[in-house]
Amino acid sequence: MQVIFRGWRPSERFDLEAMEMSIRAATHQMGAKILQELLQTTGSYERERPCRCGQKARFQEIRSRVVLTAVGSVRFQRPYYLCSSCHQGQSPRDVELDVENTDYSPGVRRMMALVGSSGSFAQGREQLDALAGLKVTTKAVERQAEAIGSDIAARERAEQEQALQLELPTVRGPHIPVLYIEMDGTGVPMVATEVQERVGKIAGERARTREAKLGCVFTQTHMDKKGRPLRDEASTTYTGAIETAEEFGKRIYREAWKRGWCRAKKKVVIGDGAEWIWNLVAEHFPDAVQIVDLYHARQHLWEVARQLYPNDDVHQKAWMKTHQKRLLDKGKIEKLVDALWSTRTTNAQVAEKIRTETDYFERNAERMRYPKFRRQHLFVGSGVIEAGCKTMIGFRLKQSGMFWTVRGANAILALRANRLSGRFEQYWENRSMAA
Repeated sequence: MQVIFRGWRPSERFDLEAMEMSIRAATHQMGAKILQELLQTTGSYERERPCRCGQKARFQEIRSRVVLTAVGSVRFQRPYYLCSSCHQGQSPRDVELDVENTDYSPGVRRMMALVGSSGSFAQGREQLDALAGLKVTTKAVERQAEAIGSDIAARERAEQEQALQLELPTVRGPHIPVLYIEMDGTGVPMVATEVQERVGKIAGERARTREAKLGCVFTQTHMDKKGRPLRDEASTTYTGAIETAEEFGKRIYREAWKRGWCRAKKKVVIGDGAEWIWNLVAEHFPDAVQIVDLYHARQHLWEVARQLYPNDDVHQKAWMKTHQKRLLDKGKIEKLVDALWSTRTTNAQVAEKIRTETDYFERNAERMRYPKFRRQHLFVGSGVIEAGCKTMIGFRLKQSGMFWTVRGANAILALRANRLSGRFEQYWENRSMAA
């Protein structure tokens, strides 16, 4: 404290920010010295240690190392062992402190994971400097965030395999009135090596993105005064990755089961008309009420209207009033299909569009009984997953200038899903106990 106040005069203007930053720096220095003393190896130590190769590692010397902690850099000494058989060295103290093969303490790595999952890695570096007084590189934030995300993803994969190989135990708890699953996909910009030989949306051009599939699970217990469903507060959990539909099916099945799928009185799946979604539902959730998002269905009708009456808002709206409000919104899908089939046009492109959309409505007719679903006080829109795609994926992975590897994107997706599902503290506690 004497150092802090040495150059300050009571008559001078009091710069509060400068003073509090100085006090923080001094406090960190003091904390680092205390922590350094606590970490020093004291007393006797073993002359030999078991090695991973099955042989014995012998004590060589006391070595010092530096680790960046939440209060600054700390140097401490610990015994070092070397195996004469496999020539691998080890420091048991590093394992005990969870700093093996890393220059950062668990507390700092946790901070890196949080800031690295929230914004760009460069922003994370700036936040650590400004908010915690820790100076690290952008690359360090990237590596630590992706390492923790990869660990979360690996644990999830292990659980997914277990979910399919073993009969899952019933998750105990009260009955759930209504449990929803929503699924969707969105493109994530990729580095060139990740999209080689993949066809893009524009003919003759290579793909620039890979689809990240995202699922969410939430519950509904109450309705408002008008009988409209209300999503339970803080009940939404997420899971997602860039992977095949088959792999994603295992993922969303595990998430639904974890959330109490077997205890739900009513089970509902909402999605757009993507074939992969309903194939997964047929495989994993055949007993669920299936609903095509009403707003996606309306968009399909608008595509027809725009093709029939290009640059003619008046006729587009008139056509939509008949086909949307009187047919689609009222769940009269068979009549809508008949109306579309009877639409005449001499334009081959428009005719093909009408055929495509007619097939879409005919294929999803039972999933579009919106008055029936509303009488059951169910959601008919996929707003939760739409918002999730923007918040979980778009906000973090689709910013200007960002290009990802599949591994890096999946690591950050796993980390963000874990955090936004309210599970990060539990993961970190379990991880620390395992270490």
